Amino acid sequence: MEIHTQKEANATVVAITGRLDAVTAPEYEKAVNELIAGGEIAFVIDFGSLDYISSAGLRGLLVTAKQLKGKGGQVRCANVKGTVKEVFDISGFGTIFQMDDTVAAALANIS
Repeated sequence: MEIHTQKEANATVVAITGRLDAVTAPEYEKAVNELIAGGEIAFVIDFGSLDYISSAGLRGLLVTAKQLKGKGGQVRCANVKGTVKEVFDISGFGTIFQMDDTVAAALANIS
């Protein structure tokens, strides 16, 4: 898994490549926790290059959302497609997280 972050005007875009699973979820959580500790509270998670997500990856996303809610922040998901979208739909996470087709749309919808 690779994580790339980019600060935009109103949010930080976190692009994840590869797999978000039990092995890589702690790395994702550490990276996002460091951003939150640095004062970032608005995130767009870009799943466009993510090939696979497991329940551990979903848990990491939920932890992020809970931390941000406590700080008045928010997280939006972008480019959720293919098998990753199927996992979101089957798990019910598709109704928990706000999803947009593109990063640009997610950034436009950050309040």
